[in-house]
Amino acid sequence: MNRDDRLMATHVSLFAALFIQWQRNNFLALFLLPSGELMTHSKIASVATYHKCIGQLDNYGHISYQPNYHPQKGSLVYWPEILV
Repeated sequence: MNRDDRLMATHVSLFAALFIQWQRNNFLALFLLPSGELMTHSKIASVATYHKCIGQLDNYGHISYQPNYHPQKGSLVYWPEILV
């Protein structure tokens, strides 16, 4: 990530929150995302900023993000092969 000039502090903060969630899920390659919890941990107050950052992390290849817009179901994240 340190070589990717597109990343801002919000991306790094969200990635750190994703890492915490991954750890809480016993380092499974695929896990559900509680967006509110991630926003709290990453100090992102805006839902729009959260969605923008997580989408960009996916587009840039740092994670693989599968959104789910159902309010009762969570979105999924897959870690890159090098982390698993």
